This record gives sequence, C-alpha cells and structure tokens, in this order.
Amino acid sequence: MAQNTPLSPCHLRITSEVRQRVLSAARLKALGVSPAQAGEQCRTGGPWQQPLPGVFVLHPRPLSGRERLRSALLYAGRPPASGRRTVPAQAGGTDAGYGEAMVTGLAALSLYGFAAAPPVVSTDRIDVLVPRSRRLRSVRYVRLVRTSEPPRPEQLDGMPVAPVARALADAVAGLADAHAVRRLLTEAVRGGHCEPAVLVGELNRAKVLGRPQVVNAVDSLLAEGRALAEERLYDMVRAHGLPEPLWNVDLRLPGGPHLGAVDAYWPEEAVAVELDTRAPRHSRLDDGHRQEEHEAEWSAYTARREHLERLGVTVVNLAPMKLRDSREQQATVVRTALMAAADREPAAYVMILPR
Repeated sequence: MAQNTPLSPCHLRITSEVRQRVLSAARLKALGVSPAQAGEQCRTGGPWQQPLPGVFVLHPRPLSGRERLRSALLYAGRPPASGRRTVPAQAGGTDAGYGEAMVTGLAALSLYGFAAAPPVVSTDRIDVLVPRSRRLRSVRYVRLVRTSEPPRPEQLDGMPVAPVARALADAVAGLADAHAVRRLLTEAVRGGHCEPAVLVGELNRAKVLGRPQVVNAVDSLLAEGRALAEERLYDMVRAHGLPEPLWNVDLRLPGGPHLGAVDAYWPEEAVAVELDTRAPRHSRLDDGHRQEEHEAEWSAYTARREHLERLGVTVVNLAPMKLRDSREQQATVVRTALMAAADREPAAYVMILPR
C-alpha cells in the first residue's frame, strides 16, 4: 500500500502517519476510519492486521521488533474506558498514545543493547510496566507488570523504557534459568549500565532475592561491583597524580586490636580510603532478623571508623557510583585530605599488614 493511497475498498484518506504502520483504534478514528472499517481491512487476505485489541498494523506481513513494541505500548497505554486521560501529552507537544506505559523486562534490556537479552522480534513476550490502577489484562505477547510507583522512563528509539535496574528486576522475576540470570546481572555491572547497590535494591523490591537462581548471581554481582570499584580507584589515583598509596591493607595497633581493612592507605599522611560497598547488603534485607544483623554491622563499621579517627587517621569514604560519574571531584576530596595532614596532630603509630 502506498503511503497516501486511498485504502480500497473503503477509499479512506490516511495522512503520512501511516509511516508508523502501527496505529490505535482511537487514532484511526481521529483520521476518519471507523472501527467497522478498520475491522474490514483486517479480514482474511486483507491489507491490515489486528495483533492486539484496539491496535492495528497497516500491512499483512509479520511484525518487526519495533512494531511489536509499539503495538504493546499502544495496547497498554490506551485511555481507560471512561475516556479520562491519566497523563498529559508528552513533551514536545505530541502524544504517542502510550500513556504511562513503558517497556520493561527483557524487551527493555534488548533496547539498551544487552547481548544477553534476545532480540525483541524473536521473543514470545513483551513486558510492559503500567500503573497498578489499570484494569487491562495481559494478552497474546503482552504481559502487563503492575506497579504502584512507576519510575521515570528513558526514551529509546522514541519509546518509553523502564530504567535498567527496574527492567532487570522485572526480567529476573520471570526467569528460572540461573545461567541467564547471572549473565544479565554481570553484563549490567560490567557494561556500566547500573551500580550494584541500585540493582540489588530493585531486586529486593521485586522480592526475588531469595530465589535460588538469584542468590548466587547476586553474590557474584557484588564481587564484580567491588572489583570494578577498586579498578576505578586505581585509575583515579594514577590519572590525577595522587601519591601512590599502600593498596588493600589491614591496620592494627601494636600488640592491640585489629582496626580494620582499608582499600588504600597513605601512612605518612595517615589517610585511609574505604570503598562504600555496604549499600547492596542493606538492600537485601527482607525480614526483621536481617535488619538487626545489618544494624549491628553498621554500628560496628561506625565504631571502627570513629576509633581510627580518634587515633588521628582520616578516613575518606568513596561511593563506587561517584568514582564512576565524578572521578575528578573524588580525587580532589582525597587530595584535600592528604594536604590537610600537615595541619593535624601526628597520628598514633599503627601496624600495616597486607590483606
């Protein structure tokens, strides 16, 4: 069918919007195509098809990946039966008809470029995140995932897509294959898509952390995140001309108690750097007992840091995300602590042992 050619047998005038080739029944009606006329075009051997309720594709061929995504969003985002709109038109003065719906799960990860996610055109299911109040049902290749707090979507290829961490959590919730779960989580961290703390928090929200196929993958994820954070710390020190510290050492008072392990230590200035990788563990809590364990762990950490500072050791706490996004600023924080050593009282003597 040519772009602006009238549609036989209806002789309907369709604008250049047919370039989309996927339109809602509401949009077709606004173009002068009644539901009955649209249905006529979808009869066996006709030029159109209706893959989902209220969604029409203006050709009879198999849908492309993008057409599958757009049709899923149009189905999930159509206005409620009352006709009341749930969100205003999108920025830029246009409304794609997606409402508050957004792609999530494996389909979203495919859009983000995950090698471990199958192409959308070959997937049996497209997950779409919608507000909990929507009364639509999952149908055919569309599975609706409901949430009481929709995240702010990213825009990819003109379509709203859930943030990576949320998309991963929704994908993992539907996977029983431990190998597939591990591949997705590892790629998310190695590829710099999101930080372990954020990802584990979303997995906790989705209540999937206790699943066998997730537990070991999360442990590997945290180890992977720490290794990447350490690598960023090395790069920061060397790229910004900081003095070379002693890496990964234990501090101990002579003949006294163990003071704790630090990721980097400058003995002459008595400055220690610790990478804050405790946040993911907090996110994994799911009951009162674990909450108590976390609070005890946090209290021990705070006490250890205060002890070091009473001994004259300056402790600089660096978050992995800040090392990724604002490395120069973090280097300035460490450099300032090193320069301030000259104005402080000498620190107590501590033993330095390899970790």
